Amino acid sequence: MYENLLGQPAKLALTADLKKGTFPGSVLFSGNEASGKLTAALETARILSCHEAIPRSFECNCPSCLRHKSLLSTNLILCGPRDCFLEINAACDTFLTAYQNNARYIDAARYLFLRSIRKLTLRFSDVLLEGDKNLNKIGAAVGKINEYLEELDFPHVLPSFTELQDKCTKLKEAALELESDFLYDTIPVSQIRNMETWARMKSDEGKKTIIIENADRMNESVRNALLKILEEPPADTVFILLTSKRNAVMPTILSRVRTYNFSERTAFYQSEVIEAVFHKPEFTGSLNDYLMNYLPKPPSVLNENAREFLHYVIEAHAPDLSAMVKNCGGFNPRIELKLFLQSLYDNLRPLMYTQGGAEVLSEAVKKCLECWTNVTGFNQNPQNALENLFREFLKLNLTNGNIFKCADL
Repeated sequence: MYENLLGQPAKLALTADLKKGTFPGSVLFSGNEASGKLTAALETARILSCHEAIPRSFECNCPSCLRHKSLLSTNLILCGPRDCFLEINAACDTFLTAYQNNARYIDAARYLFLRSIRKLTLRFSDVLLEGDKNLNKIGAAVGKINEYLEELDFPHVLPSFTELQDKCTKLKEAALELESDFLYDTIPVSQIRNMETWARMKSDEGKKTIIIENADRMNESVRNALLKILEEPPADTVFILLTSKRNAVMPTILSRVRTYNFSERTAFYQSEVIEAVFHKPEFTGSLNDYLMNYLPKPPSVLNENAREFLHYVIEAHAPDLSAMVKNCGGFNPRIELKLFLQSLYDNLRPLMYTQGGAEVLSEAVKKCLECWTNVTGFNQNPQNALENLFREFLKLNLTNGNIFKCADL
C-alpha cells in the first residue's frame, strides 16, 4: 500500500488503520501543497474498493483496481478547485519524451498523462453537474476531451511521434479551456447536495469514496451542507477532505473527521518524487519549482509586470493594461493571475513594518482577493478586473512616501 507516496510518514498511520479496519468514514488529509495528499486520497479509494480480501499493492490487477488506476471507477467522486494545467503539461512532456526515446517507463508515463487529464475531468462528472446551468457546454467540452483520451488510452497502439504530439497538443488545449472556463474556485452547494444523493446509493462493489480538494475554500452554505452529510455519513461511503490550511476549515467539520497530517517533504524526497514520477533526475529544486517550468509565462515575467503595475499606482498614472495583460499571456492559465497577485502582495509586504502600513496592506490584500474572485468566480475579463484593482489601489494612498518607501520599488 502507498508505494507511490514517497517521503511521507503519514502513509504508516494510513496503512495501519486500513489493515486493522479502523479507518473512519470521514477523514482530513492536512499538509502543505505538493505533500502527496491527493496521491494518498486516490490510493485510499483504490484500496477501499479492492476486490481482494486483503487489499494488495498498487500492482493489483483486480477489475476494481484497474479502473481506479485509470481513474475510471464509478466508485469515485473527485471535486474541489485545483490548478491542473501545470501537472498536465509536465506529464505530457514526460510522456512524449519517453515515447521519443523508447524508454522502458513508457507505460508509466502514458498512465501519468492520462491520469493528469482525468484529475481535471473527474471534477465535471454527471453526478456533480446535475442541474448545472452550464451542463450542456461542460458536457460537450468533456466529451471532446474523452474522445482524445480514448485514442491514447490502453490498449490502443500509439501513432507516430508527430501525430502523437498533435493529439497531445489538442488534449492540452481542450483541458486548459475546460479548466479556465468552468472550474469553480469554490465548490457550488448544488454539488454537495448531488454528492449526498450519490453517497446514499448502494455500491455494487467495495466502498465509495468522495474526495474534496481544498476543503478550506468553501462558503458558509457549502460548509453547512457538507456538515449535514458528515453528521450522518452513509455506511458505504468514505469522505476524504484535503487542505493545506487546516485552520481555515470550520471547527464543527474538524470535530467530525480524523486528521492525518502530511509533513513537508525534504529536499531529498522532493527530488525522489521528480525522478520517480517525471523521470528528471537532473533537476534540483522543489516539486513546485519543477512544475513552474511549465508555465507559458515564467514567474519572472509575471513579477516584473506586477512591479510595473505598482509603479503606475505610485505615480497615479494609468498603465496600458491591455499590453500588460498581453505580456502575461492573458493570464491563461489562471494560475498566472494568482502568481501576479501574489507578487503584488510580496512587493507590498514591507508596508507592515511602517506606521499605519499594516492597515493599508490588509486593504490591498482584500482588493487582490476581490480581483481574483471577479475573474475566477464571475468570469470577468482580466483586463477589466485589473482596471478595477488599479482604481481601488489608488484609493489606498499608496503614493504617500512615508508609508510606501519601504517597499523598495
